[in-house]
Amino acid sequence: MRTSTLGEGGPEVGVVGLGCMGMTFAYDPTGRDDATSTTVIRTALDLGVTLLDTADIYGPYSNEELVGAALAGPYRERTVLATKVGLVPGEGDELVRRNGRPEHIRRSIDDSLRRLGTDHVDLYQLHRVDPEVPIEESWGALAEAVTAGKARRIGLSEVTVEEIKRAQSVHPVASVQSELSLWTRDPLTEVLPYTEEQGIAFLPFSPLGRGFLTGRFGSPDDLPADDWRRTLPRFQQDALKANLALVDAVAAIAARYGATPAQVALAWVLAQGRYVLPIPGTKTPRYLADNAASADLVLTAEDRAELDALPAPTGGRY
Repeated sequence: MRTSTLGEGGPEVGVVGLGCMGMTFAYDPTGRDDATSTTVIRTALDLGVTLLDTADIYGPYSNEELVGAALAGPYRERTVLATKVGLVPGEGDELVRRNGRPEHIRRSIDDSLRRLGTDHVDLYQLHRVDPEVPIEESWGALAEAVTAGKARRIGLSEVTVEEIKRAQSVHPVASVQSELSLWTRDPLTEVLPYTEEQGIAFLPFSPLGRGFLTGRFGSPDDLPADDWRRTLPRFQQDALKANLALVDAVAAIAARYGATPAQVALAWVLAQGRYVLPIPGTKTPRYLADNAASADLVLTAEDRAELDALPAPTGGRY
């Protein structure tokens, strides 16, 4: 796979990474299998997919344990390993809540390292900014992990430009992770241009529109019964039906290249900047290979313009 770096001066990584969340959390619980997920993680490294992303909240905690076990032995040194802190299990109907208190972050890095079976992570990210805690305090605690050698670099997730600047005043920001795809383009207005200017890596999560842009879901009934996506506005019946027009447009361009819709959707994301490194999630070897092959697909300016002109999706993100 062709490579880039995790931002200016960062470690070399394959331009397509791997999001590990769905292996233990949120998506299709009936399709989870630790042995298959382990195969996916190790095969990813063989394909040049070297940036792996997890978080303590995924599971919770079981995702880091799975990733850590899969990377035991010779696999860890081949990996640029990223995890996140700042979300904790919610109460009642609340799936998660935010906790950016410094004492929580200091404790959590040690817990993550234990579960991951490593003495450091290559990227430690603040999963969400806690509105009850000044970002400078949360970010300072992450910076302590760098000073202690527990993290090589630190990053942010789902932040504004102003929040990035506030963090930069305390310690360099290596990466920003936010949702970006053909049906979520909000970062293109301000955040992505700023990270590009600053040489900060941008890690798009859900670059396939939570799987929708692959063309696999023609109705809400195509989602497993306990799949979290069933609760999202864009997957409700009327919205999903309207959003199929986006899938049709992507599929039409894919047909011109003899590619899959997923490869076209990822190629569009990859074209958005020097340090844009999408982290599509999958727990199957077939889709892993499909996603990795998107690194070789270069869209024409005309095709990119056609995709840029697609309408916004129907329904909110959450």
